[in-house]
Amino acid sequence: MNRPSAVTEAMTLLETSIHPRNHLAFLSQHEVDRLINRTDETLYPLIRSCALAVLNSGVATDDSLGLFSQYPDFDMEFERHPRGLQVTLKNAPAQAFVDGTLIETIHDQLFAVLRDLLHSRDSSQNLNALSPRDCSNLVFQLLRNAKVLESNRELSCIVCWGGHSISQAEYDYSQAVGQELGLRRLDICTGCGPGAMKGPMRGAIYAHKRQNYTEGRLIGISEPGIIAAEPPNGMISELVIMPDIEKRLEAFVRIAHGIVIFPGGAGTVEEILYLLAILGDSRNTRDPLPVILTGPASSRATIEAYVEFLTLTLGADAVSRMTIIIGDPVAVAEHIQRGREDVKNYRLSTNDAYYFNWTLHIPSTLLSPFVPTHQSMLALQLDKDQPPQHLACELRRLFSGIVAGNVKPEVRRSIDSQGPFEIKADPHLVAAIDQLLNRLITEQRMKMDGEYQPCYKIISTR
Repeated sequence: MNRPSAVTEAMTLLETSIHPRNHLAFLSQHEVDRLINRTDETLYPLIRSCALAVLNSGVATDDSLGLFSQYPDFDMEFERHPRGLQVTLKNAPAQAFVDGTLIETIHDQLFAVLRDLLHSRDSSQNLNALSPRDCSNLVFQLLRNAKVLESNRELSCIVCWGGHSISQAEYDYSQAVGQELGLRRLDICTGCGPGAMKGPMRGAIYAHKRQNYTEGRLIGISEPGIIAAEPPNGMISELVIMPDIEKRLEAFVRIAHGIVIFPGGAGTVEEILYLLAILGDSRNTRDPLPVILTGPASSRATIEAYVEFLTLTLGADAVSRMTIIIGDPVAVAEHIQRGREDVKNYRLSTNDAYYFNWTLHIPSTLLSPFVPTHQSMLALQLDKDQPPQHLACELRRLFSGIVAGNVKPEVRRSIDSQGPFEIKADPHLVAAIDQLLNRLITEQRMKMDGEYQPCYKIISTR
């Protein structure tokens, strides 16, 4: 059997049982009961979709409906066991196994899904009602429970953002940057998908090996709607599932000691807007977190398009918070290395933890879960008569909704039945948004599989 890298005809394994191990083995009796009895009606479908995504780890696709439709008979059963829990997989994707045994990293990722989904449900039943402090505490608890946070570790976590649908040159460049970061014994954290989320990890693995660095970490942070649409790449050593996109984004910026952004589609623009909305807040002016927007020489026009869009919408001051480096992986790593020292000194001066940036102020509008519906997308306040930080928050929601419309199954079904989202904005913003989105579509950054059909319609308010 050839292991597919894209959606292919499905082969399944009839039945097999697995057990948790190491820190993933510790489930309470209450948690085990919830799994066995399926007392939470919404929990099992969530577990099933995330587990099926993990079992398709390494398959580069964003067509979740097409991928998951091949496994209608996949099921999971849970039984109490002396080791805490026994999970029986039925009709699971055969590519996740070698000679009938589940691949080790996939095994651990399956139990990471159970750990995080159960813990987030136990920690908060109503995410919409959480205060900003409670949101940050929940993010901290989930990362701590996943053993991501280590108090005795140097400032080594570099978050890499970028697109899943990218060119070969961009993938190779992201891998080269990951190699330079890895040679400096830095760890990589990404959104755990393919493309620019996989490349830096692949480069870092090679570099860590060259440096005989055996403690390197490759952390993937996702959320149920995204992981169901984009299976994890095969490089990840630690997987964390946050309850929603807002907690996922907060986790990135709280644990980052530097952020590297590669070219991507609507999701990458969402991440940039989220970050600039935070760094543009006066309470975060002194935070020295290094942020680099980078890509190969062939991506210069795309990066310039990002900068033009951000300048037209948020102003030059917002864009100045990022350093632009084109075609130079060594310069990227060197800049991150210098910036890491500034971060260390700042954390010492503010008595903040190395492993979690508590002092970073995140506006409440970035913490509240945004559910993209036809009504919520139409209600976005897209006008220039507001502070840049507020506009950045609204634009972040716009691009988050477009991402959901592109890849999330439940949102795609809504668009299929009701038509594309209608989004109203003032004329200046319409022109800037249209120009950027049209470029992303032309460069095939919005979708990996099939021809892209826009899930939105931008309407001028004047």
